[in-house]
Amino acid sequence: MRITMVGTGYVGLVTGTCLANTGNDVTCLDIDEGKIKSLEQGRPPFYEPGLDDLIRRNTKSGRLHFTTDATSAYQRAELIFVCVGTPSGADGQADLSQVVEVARDIGRAIEDGVESERDEAGDHLGRIIIIKSTVPVGTGSLVKSTIATETGKPFGMASNPEFLKEGAAIDDFNRPDRVVIGVEDRGTGERLRELYEPFVRQGNPIFLMDIRSAEMVKYASNAMLATKISFVNEIAALCESMGADIDEVRRGMCADKRIGNQFLYPGLGYGGSCFPKDVQACMAMGDQSETPMRLMSAVHEVNRRQRVAFISKIETHFSRVLHGLNDKLVTVWGVAFKPGTDDIREAPSLSIMQALLDRGARVVAHDPVAMDTCRAVMGNRVDYADDPLRALDGADALVVCTDWDEFKFPDFDEIKRRMKTPVIFDGRNLYRRRTMKEYGFTYYCVGRSPVLSAEEVLDPRR
Repeated sequence: MRITMVGTGYVGLVTGTCLANTGNDVTCLDIDEGKIKSLEQGRPPFYEPGLDDLIRRNTKSGRLHFTTDATSAYQRAELIFVCVGTPSGADGQADLSQVVEVARDIGRAIEDGVESERDEAGDHLGRIIIIKSTVPVGTGSLVKSTIATETGKPFGMASNPEFLKEGAAIDDFNRPDRVVIGVEDRGTGERLRELYEPFVRQGNPIFLMDIRSAEMVKYASNAMLATKISFVNEIAALCESMGADIDEVRRGMCADKRIGNQFLYPGLGYGGSCFPKDVQACMAMGDQSETPMRLMSAVHEVNRRQRVAFISKIETHFSRVLHGLNDKLVTVWGVAFKPGTDDIREAPSLSIMQALLDRGARVVAHDPVAMDTCRAVMGNRVDYADDPLRALDGADALVVCTDWDEFKFPDFDEIKRRMKTPVIFDGRNLYRRRTMKEYGFTYYCVGRSPVLSAEEVLDPRR
């Protein structure tokens, strides 16, 4: 099939590349000329394991193209996937300005191009507009009416929400748990089913439904996962207060098959481009429809409070032991919101680093892949180290913000030798308390009792 992906961000580029890899003729469209030139050279604008090789292979084969020519890209396509950004506004509502602008451009291109075909039943055989961006319920109707103001020619409409995990997006696309497609007519549904059938041969389902329900599936899914994260973090806070161990509690709780064990790891809360935005969008849709999302409001507040509570642990320790954070050197391991990506949008590390700077500390950061994105946001307010151990030289504390594999089994003797004071604040519960005690670290974590030095135990006011 001839496909145009509108937007070469995370969703558009991964989706377009994977569709090209199954033999489709895919054109990726973007208004950023610099980004298009980089993509033509096989260099994606973000880090995703395996994506650069897949881009180069499909570009070389002639199945994957990149362009800034919108009219040509729209007119040659059978399927047009809208994958532009829908950032949250100050009120939590999704900003649909890019989606609407694209809809107008598509309408003009359709009007000037070859007319779409229909079968004998009147269903669409030709051009189909598929919204893949995460958009509020009802956006499909808005896009359809916007396109219709620019053209009287027929077109099909569909919603096809994405469920890609950053760091595992290619595998997620090639072996999806499910494919969700919202359509208005049988012909559109069958065309899109045909497109996705190569990816579900392992037996996972393709769900065809109405467009509004498909739009809601994405929000409901992410809201559920965000709720699980906030739930376990709230239980972790209760464990700390009551002297229980969240690791043991989680182990006993998750053995219940009705509960499962995914997204129930305590830590610094969720970040990234999806969960924060989608939870707030649910709250905004609830306000608009006079259906308050009380649970979503609580999920959002627990997540915000999780970072505040962790920062408070750091501040309390330094106030008690070293007379405050002013001029103390703190090393941060992990800047990306999760391992496997260089995405730092809404990353807990940003909140923590800014809080440390506000309290007069000096910060040095290390991340395996997110150093450039960190520099773009934090600038020279933070120092950067290419090696995690060198980042610890002279440090008064280590703060672990991202659970990269390379942080899980470090040389603790070497860490202790390099640090000025052996203090670790583990926001991902990577290390065993017993190990920390054996190596002589003061150790703070999430939902478990800290490991304190003998002096601190004897004199808790220090």
